[in-house]
Amino acid sequence: MKTYLIQKYGDQSAVRAAELPDPEPGADEVLVKIHAASVNPLDFKIRDGDFKLILPYRLPLVLGNDFAGVVVRVGSAVTRFSVGDEVYARPGKDRIGTFAELIVVHQNDLAHKPATLTMTEAASLPLVALTSWQALVERARVQPGQKVLIHAGSGGVGTIALQLARHLGAHVATTASAANAALVKELGADIVIDYRAQDFEELVEGYDIVLDTLGGKTLEKSLRVLKPGGKVIGIAGPPDPDFARELGANPVLTQVMNALSFKTRLHAKRRGVSYSFLFMKADGDQLRELARLVDAGAIRPVVDRVFPFEQTREAMEYAEKGRAKAGKVVIAMV
Repeated sequence: MKTYLIQKYGDQSAVRAAELPDPEPGADEVLVKIHAASVNPLDFKIRDGDFKLILPYRLPLVLGNDFAGVVVRVGSAVTRFSVGDEVYARPGKDRIGTFAELIVVHQNDLAHKPATLTMTEAASLPLVALTSWQALVERARVQPGQKVLIHAGSGGVGTIALQLARHLGAHVATTASAANAALVKELGADIVIDYRAQDFEELVEGYDIVLDTLGGKTLEKSLRVLKPGGKVIGIAGPPDPDFARELGANPVLTQVMNALSFKTRLHAKRRGVSYSFLFMKADGDQLRELARLVDAGAIRPVVDRVFPFEQTREAMEYAEKGRAKAGKVVIAMV
Protein backbone atom coordinates (compact mmCIF):
# COMPACT_ATOMS: atom_id res chain seq x y z
CA MET A 1 0.00 0.00 0.00
CA LYS A 2 1.02 3.61 -0.54
CA THR A 3 1.78 5.67 2.56
CA TYR A 4 3.36 8.88 3.81
CA LEU A 5 5.75 8.25 6.67
CA ILE A 6 8.82 9.37 8.58
CA GLN A 7 11.97 7.27 9.09
CA LYS A 8 13.34 9.70 11.66
CA TYR A 9 11.95 12.63 13.61
CA GLY A 10 12.39 16.00 11.96
CA ASP A 11 10.68 18.83 10.10
CA GLN A 12 8.48 18.63 7.01
CA SER A 13 11.42 17.37 4.94
CA ALA A 14 11.31 14.13 6.95
CA VAL A 15 7.93 13.19 5.45
CA ARG A 16 8.14 10.99 2.35
CA ALA A 17 6.02 8.67 0.21
CA ALA A 18 6.72 4.95 0.63
CA GLU A 19 5.23 1.55 -0.17
CA LEU A 20 4.54 -0.83 2.72
CA PRO A 21 2.97 -4.32 2.90
CA ASP A 22 -0.80 -4.36 3.34
CA PRO A 23 -1.71 -4.79 7.04
CA GLU A 24 -3.56 -7.90 8.27
CA PRO A 25 -6.39 -7.59 10.82
CA GLY A 26 -6.34 -9.60 14.05
CA ALA A 27 -9.37 -11.26 15.61
CA ASP A 28 -10.82 -8.03 17.08
CA GLU A 29 -9.70 -5.79 14.24
CA VAL A 30 -11.11 -4.32 11.07
CA LEU A 31 -9.20 -3.61 7.85
CA VAL A 32 -10.39 -0.37 6.26
CA LYS A 33 -9.70 1.10 2.84
CA ILE A 34 -9.15 4.77 3.64
CA HIS A 35 -11.05 7.22 1.43
CA ALA A 36 -9.97 10.40 3.25
CA ALA A 37 -7.90 11.51 6.23
CA SER A 38 -7.54 14.87 7.93
CA VAL A 39 -4.50 16.87 9.00
CA ASN A 40 -4.17 17.78 12.69
CA PRO A 41 -1.58 19.71 14.74
CA LEU A 42 -0.86 16.38 16.45
CA ASP A 43 0.66 15.17 13.17
CA PHE A 44 3.31 17.90 13.28
CA LYS A 45 4.10 17.30 16.94
CA ILE A 46 4.55 13.57 16.36
CA ARG A 47 6.66 14.21 13.25
CA ASP A 48 8.89 16.65 15.14
CA GLY A 49 9.42 14.18 17.99
CA ASP A 50 7.65 16.36 20.57
CA PHE A 51 5.83 13.31 21.98
CA LYS A 52 8.57 10.69 21.65
CA LEU A 53 8.87 10.32 25.44
CA ILE A 54 5.10 10.05 25.86
CA LEU A 55 4.37 8.07 22.69
CA PRO A 56 7.46 5.95 21.91
CA TYR A 57 6.61 5.00 18.32
CA ARG A 58 8.69 2.54 16.37
CA LEU A 59 10.14 4.11 13.24
CA PRO A 60 9.47 4.18 10.32
CA LEU A 61 6.05 5.57 11.27
CA VAL A 62 3.09 6.27 9.00
CA LEU A 63 1.55 9.60 10.00
CA GLY A 64 -2.12 10.54 10.28
CA ASN A 65 -4.57 10.40 13.17
CA ASP A 66 -8.12 10.14 11.78
CA PHE A 67 -9.96 8.93 8.69
CA ALA A 68 -13.12 7.79 6.93
CA GLY A 69 -13.31 4.76 4.68
CA VAL A 70 -14.89 1.42 3.82
CA VAL A 71 -14.45 -1.91 5.60
CA VAL A 72 -12.72 -4.47 3.37
CA ARG A 73 -12.10 -7.27 5.91
CA VAL A 74 -13.07 -8.12 9.49
CA GLY A 75 -11.41 -10.31 12.11
CA SER A 76 -13.03 -13.48 13.41
CA ALA A 77 -14.23 -11.83 16.66
CA VAL A 78 -15.62 -8.65 15.09
CA THR A 79 -19.35 -8.28 15.70
CA ARG A 80 -20.17 -4.64 14.96
CA PHE A 81 -18.96 -4.27 11.36
CA SER A 82 -19.24 -6.00 8.02
CA VAL A 83 -17.44 -5.74 4.70
CA GLY A 84 -18.74 -2.70 2.83
CA ASP A 85 -19.63 -0.61 5.90
CA GLU A 86 -18.74 3.07 5.69
CA VAL A 87 -16.84 3.97 8.86
CA TYR A 88 -14.81 6.69 10.54
CA ALA A 89 -12.39 6.72 13.45
CA ARG A 90 -9.46 8.09 15.36
CA PRO A 91 -7.27 4.97 15.78
CA GLY A 92 -5.82 4.25 19.21
CA LYS A 93 -2.76 6.37 19.97
CA ASP A 94 -0.51 3.33 19.49
CA ARG A 95 -2.11 2.42 16.14
CA ILE A 96 -1.98 5.61 14.10
CA GLY A 97 -1.16 5.79 10.39
CA THR A 98 -4.07 7.18 8.37
CA PHE A 99 -1.95 8.78 5.64
CA ALA A 100 -2.15 5.45 3.84
CA GLU A 101 -4.41 3.46 1.57
CA LEU A 102 -5.27 0.89 4.26
CA ILE A 103 -5.35 0.73 8.05
CA VAL A 104 -6.17 -1.86 10.72
CA VAL A 105 -8.35 -0.53 13.57
CA HIS A 106 -9.66 -2.21 16.71
CA GLN A 107 -13.44 -2.55 16.46
CA ASN A 108 -13.92 -0.61 19.73
CA ASP A 109 -12.32 2.48 18.18
CA LEU A 110 -14.46 2.43 15.04
CA ALA A 111 -17.97 3.74 14.24
CA HIS A 112 -20.26 3.91 11.24
CA LYS A 113 -19.75 7.31 9.66
CA PRO A 114 -22.56 9.89 9.75
CA ALA A 115 -24.94 9.01 6.93
CA THR A 116 -25.41 12.64 5.92
CA LEU A 117 -21.70 13.32 5.30
CA THR A 118 -19.34 12.65 2.43
CA MET A 119 -16.13 10.74 3.14
CA THR A 120 -14.06 13.92 3.11
CA GLU A 121 -16.45 15.63 5.55
CA ALA A 122 -16.52 12.60 7.85
CA ALA A 123 -12.72 12.33 7.82
CA SER A 124 -12.44 15.87 9.22
CA LEU A 125 -14.29 14.95 12.41
CA PRO A 126 -12.96 12.11 14.56
CA LEU A 127 -10.01 13.71 16.36
CA VAL A 128 -11.54 17.16 16.86
CA ALA A 129 -15.02 15.85 17.64
CA LEU A 130 -13.71 13.39 20.23
CA THR A 131 -11.57 16.14 21.75
CA SER A 132 -14.62 18.40 22.02
CA TRP A 133 -16.80 15.64 23.49
CA GLN A 134 -14.23 14.51 26.03
CA ALA A 135 -13.56 18.09 27.11
CA LEU A 136 -17.12 19.42 27.32
CA VAL A 137 -19.27 16.36 28.00
CA GLU A 138 -16.99 13.89 29.76
CA ARG A 139 -14.69 16.15 31.77
CA ALA A 140 -16.46 19.52 32.15
CA ARG A 141 -19.99 18.06 32.18
CA VAL A 142 -21.35 21.28 30.71
CA GLN A 143 -24.89 22.10 31.83
CA PRO A 144 -27.52 24.38 30.25
CA GLY A 145 -26.93 28.03 31.14
CA GLN A 146 -23.25 27.63 32.03
CA LYS A 147 -20.75 30.06 30.53
CA VAL A 148 -18.11 28.48 28.31
CA LEU A 149 -15.14 30.18 26.61
CA ILE A 150 -13.66 28.35 23.64
CA HIS A 151 -10.40 29.69 22.25
CA ALA A 152 -9.71 29.72 18.49
CA GLY A 153 -13.32 29.13 17.53
CA SER A 154 -12.60 28.93 13.81
CA GLY A 155 -9.98 26.19 14.24
CA GLY A 156 -10.47 22.46 13.87
CA VAL A 157 -11.41 21.81 17.49
CA GLY A 158 -13.08 25.19 17.91
CA THR A 159 -15.60 24.80 15.09
CA ILE A 160 -16.90 21.54 16.57
CA ALA A 161 -16.65 22.57 20.24
CA LEU A 162 -18.74 25.69 19.57
CA GLN A 163 -21.54 23.62 18.09
CA LEU A 164 -21.39 21.03 20.84
CA ALA A 165 -21.43 23.68 23.58
CA ARG A 166 -24.45 25.31 21.97
CA HIS A 167 -26.17 21.91 21.74
CA LEU A 168 -25.51 21.42 25.46
CA GLY A 169 -27.27 24.72 26.19
CA ALA A 170 -24.26 26.78 27.23
CA HIS A 171 -23.71 30.51 26.78
CA VAL A 172 -20.62 30.51 24.55
CA ALA A 173 -17.84 33.04 24.00
CA THR A 174 -14.95 32.52 21.59
CA THR A 175 -11.83 34.18 20.25
CA ALA A 176 -11.45 34.48 16.49
CA SER A 177 -10.35 36.90 13.80
CA ALA A 178 -12.78 39.54 12.60
CA ALA A 179 -12.87 37.76 9.23
CA ASN A 180 -14.32 34.64 10.89
CA ALA A 181 -16.76 36.40 13.24
CA ALA A 182 -19.82 35.58 11.13
CA LEU A 183 -18.83 31.92 10.87
CA VAL A 184 -18.30 31.38 14.61
CA LYS A 185 -21.57 33.16 15.41
CA GLU A 186 -23.33 30.81 13.02
CA LEU A 187 -21.66 27.86 14.75
CA GLY A 188 -22.93 28.92 18.17
CA ALA A 189 -20.89 31.76 19.65
CA ASP A 190 -22.88 34.33 21.63
CA ILE A 191 -19.82 36.54 22.11
CA VAL A 192 -16.99 36.87 19.57
CA ILE A 193 -13.73 38.44 20.69
CA ASP A 194 -11.35 39.64 17.97
CA TYR A 195 -8.07 38.29 19.31
CA ARG A 196 -6.08 40.72 17.15
CA ALA A 197 -7.74 43.85 18.51
CA GLN A 198 -9.21 42.82 21.87
CA ASP A 199 -8.02 41.18 25.09
CA PHE A 200 -10.48 38.49 26.14
CA GLU A 201 -9.42 38.88 29.78
CA GLU A 202 -10.85 42.40 29.77
CA LEU A 203 -14.15 41.41 28.17
CA VAL A 204 -15.33 38.23 29.90
CA GLU A 205 -15.45 37.10 33.53
CA GLY A 206 -17.20 34.62 35.78
CA TYR A 207 -16.99 31.74 33.33
CA ASP A 208 -17.57 28.12 34.31
CA ILE A 209 -15.39 26.46 31.67
CA VAL A 210 -12.55 27.45 29.35
CA LEU A 211 -11.43 25.12 26.56
CA ASP A 212 -7.87 26.25 25.86
CA THR A 213 -6.50 25.16 22.49
CA LEU A 214 -3.52 27.54 22.50
CA GLY A 215 -1.56 27.29 25.77
CA GLY A 216 1.09 29.77 26.91
CA LYS A 217 -0.15 33.27 27.79
CA THR A 218 -3.67 32.34 26.74
CA LEU A 219 -3.74 29.62 29.39
CA GLU A 220 -2.44 32.02 32.06
CA LYS A 221 -5.14 34.57 31.27
CA SER A 222 -7.84 31.91 31.04
CA LEU A 223 -7.41 31.07 34.72
CA ARG A 224 -8.36 34.66 35.53
CA VAL A 225 -11.71 34.70 33.70
CA LEU A 226 -13.15 31.77 35.65
CA LYS A 227 -15.52 32.01 38.58
CA PRO A 228 -14.57 30.11 41.77
CA GLY A 229 -14.81 26.39 41.06
CA GLY A 230 -14.34 26.96 37.32
CA LYS A 231 -12.23 24.73 35.10
CA VAL A 232 -9.68 25.25 32.35
CA ILE A 233 -9.30 22.19 30.16
CA GLY A 234 -6.19 22.49 28.01
CA ILE A 235 -5.23 20.51 24.93
CA ALA A 236 -2.03 22.45 24.17
CA GLY A 237 -0.30 21.61 27.46
CA PRO A 238 1.39 21.52 29.81
CA PRO A 239 0.69 17.87 30.70
CA ASP A 240 -0.22 17.16 34.32
CA PRO A 241 0.19 14.29 36.82
CA ASP A 242 -3.26 12.87 36.03
CA PHE A 243 -2.20 12.48 32.41
CA ALA A 244 0.99 10.73 33.53
CA ARG A 245 -1.14 8.27 35.53
CA GLU A 246 -3.41 7.66 32.53
CA LEU A 247 -0.34 6.82 30.45
CA GLY A 248 1.13 4.60 33.12
CA ALA A 249 4.26 6.72 32.87
CA ASN A 250 7.44 5.78 34.71
CA PRO A 251 8.40 7.77 37.84
CA VAL A 252 10.85 10.00 35.98
CA LEU A 253 8.34 11.00 33.29
CA THR A 254 5.66 11.49 35.94
CA GLN A 255 7.98 13.85 37.80
CA VAL A 256 8.68 15.78 34.58
CA MET A 257 4.96 16.24 33.86
CA ASN A 258 4.37 17.29 37.43
CA ALA A 259 7.09 19.94 37.13
CA LEU A 260 5.87 21.20 33.73
CA SER A 261 2.37 21.95 35.01
CA PHE A 262 3.23 22.85 38.64
CA LYS A 263 3.15 26.62 38.14
CA THR A 264 -0.15 26.52 36.25
CA ARG A 265 -1.80 24.24 38.80
CA LEU A 266 -0.52 26.39 41.67
CA HIS A 267 -1.94 29.56 40.10
CA ALA A 268 -5.24 27.78 39.51
CA LYS A 269 -5.41 26.56 43.12
CA ARG A 270 -4.73 30.05 44.46
CA ARG A 271 -7.66 31.37 42.44
CA GLY A 272 -10.00 28.58 43.55
CA VAL A 273 -10.18 27.09 40.05
CA SER A 274 -8.65 24.05 38.36
CA TYR A 275 -6.53 23.16 35.35
CA SER A 276 -6.38 19.78 33.63
CA PHE A 277 -4.65 18.57 30.49
CA LEU A 278 -6.61 16.54 27.95
CA PHE A 279 -5.06 14.12 25.47
CA MET A 280 -7.98 12.75 23.52
CA LYS A 281 -8.59 8.98 23.47
CA ALA A 282 -10.00 6.82 20.70
CA ASP A 283 -13.61 5.84 21.43
CA GLY A 284 -16.03 4.25 18.99
CA ASP A 285 -19.03 4.65 21.31
CA GLN A 286 -18.50 8.41 21.52
CA LEU A 287 -18.14 8.58 17.73
CA ARG A 288 -21.53 6.88 17.44
CA GLU A 289 -23.06 9.55 19.70
CA LEU A 290 -21.41 12.26 17.62
CA ALA A 291 -22.66 10.70 14.38
CA ARG A 292 -26.21 10.92 15.73
CA LEU A 293 -25.71 14.61 16.48
CA VAL A 294 -24.33 15.19 12.99
CA ASP A 295 -27.20 13.38 11.29
CA ALA A 296 -29.69 15.32 13.47
CA GLY A 297 -28.17 18.61 12.27
CA ALA A 298 -26.68 19.66 15.62
CA ILE A 299 -23.08 19.52 14.37
CA ARG A 300 -21.64 20.03 10.92
CA PRO A 301 -18.03 19.75 9.78
CA VAL A 302 -16.10 22.76 8.52
CA VAL A 303 -13.63 21.82 5.78
CA ASP A 304 -11.24 24.46 4.50
CA ARG A 305 -9.56 22.59 1.64
CA VAL A 306 -9.17 19.06 0.24
CA PHE A 307 -5.84 17.85 -1.19
CA PRO A 308 -5.28 14.70 -3.28
CA PHE A 309 -3.28 11.91 -1.62
CA GLU A 310 -0.20 12.55 -3.73
CA GLN A 311 -0.08 16.07 -2.25
CA THR A 312 -0.02 14.93 1.38
CA ARG A 313 3.20 16.83 2.07
CA GLU A 314 1.67 20.00 0.62
CA ALA A 315 -1.49 19.49 2.70
CA MET A 316 0.58 19.22 5.87
CA GLU A 317 2.59 22.33 4.97
CA TYR A 318 -0.59 24.28 4.18
CA ALA A 319 -2.10 23.39 7.55
CA GLU A 320 1.11 23.88 9.54
CA LYS A 321 1.70 27.36 8.17
CA GLY A 322 -1.80 28.43 9.19
CA ARG A 323 -3.10 28.99 5.67
CA ALA A 324 -6.48 27.43 6.41
CA LYS A 325 -9.08 30.14 6.90
CA ALA A 326 -11.34 27.97 9.09
CA GLY A 327 -11.87 24.33 9.98
CA LYS A 328 -9.93 21.33 8.73
CA VAL A 329 -7.59 20.36 5.92
CA VAL A 330 -8.44 16.96 4.42
CA ILE A 331 -6.51 14.53 2.23
CA ALA A 332 -8.57 12.47 -0.25
CA MET A 333 -7.25 9.04 -1.20
CA VAL A 334 -10.19 8.11 -3.44
